[in-house]
Amino acid sequence: MTANDATADASARVQFDTLSGAAGETPEVNLDMILDVPVTLAMEVGRTRISIRNLLQLNQGSVVELDRAAGEPLDVFVNGTLVAHGEVVVINEKFGIRLTDVISPAERVRKLR
Repeated sequence: MTANDATADASARVQFDTLSGAAGETPEVNLDMILDVPVTLAMEVGRTRISIRNLLQLNQGSVVELDRAAGEPLDVFVNGTLVAHGEVVVINEKFGIRLTDVISPAERVRKLR
């Protein structure tokens, strides 16, 4: 008996439990386990590319031009993944963001490919 025959024989004896629920049903998902997991939420006003020479010349009062026009929505990222767009608001002397467009889960998955 070769190693391949032994592997084939062993895999023929493996049995799997049947899945509960009818075909096409979505199993219930318990999200309670992950609800307290911290994630990083970041807002991006815009981006730019500059040389290291120009980066080293930046000082207090320097202005860096970004790739967005004033008034364009900000990007909202969760752990580096774009999830929404929004606009800056000020509430009680603190900055916040009002979400104006939330990316659907299907669209987020499509962008990963």
